[in-house]
Amino acid sequence: YTNIGSVYDDRGEYDKALEYYEKALNIEMKSLPPYHPSLATTYSNIGSVYNRKGEYDKALEYYEKALNIDMKSLPPYHPSLATTYSNIGSVYDDRGEFDKALEYYGQALEIRMKSLPLYHPSLATTYSNIGLVYNQKGEYDKAL
Repeated sequence: YTNIGSVYDDRGEYDKALEYYEKALNIEMKSLPPYHPSLATTYSNIGSVYNRKGEYDKALEYYEKALNIDMKSLPPYHPSLATTYSNIGSVYDDRGEFDKALEYYGQALEIRMKSLPLYHPSLATTYSNIGLVYNQKGEYDKAL
């Protein structure tokens, strides 16, 4: 169901993607412990769809569920935790809540700096996200 949801998501058929991600979630909730990392992944997938649909409150709801599971099931500097923080930062960025976006992108950066090699592409992406937020805020020197 997750893979089918992903195909619909890639095709821009967001309601169909949600339908299949929800089917996967229902199965996972019945068969996995409540803080299993796979649940966090599915919650993140659903959050991503809602973010692309512009339904930011729903996106945050699902990303926060993913974050809650990640914080309980992963080590504090696990790269997946950084991804969840970055996803939440992206929603706040899309909403124009730049200070909140910077807060979450900063959390992602801190984790990635401790868990990834110095020249890892995910670090570059995080720096870029932070720079883009500063650019949108008109803080061009910080953006650079």
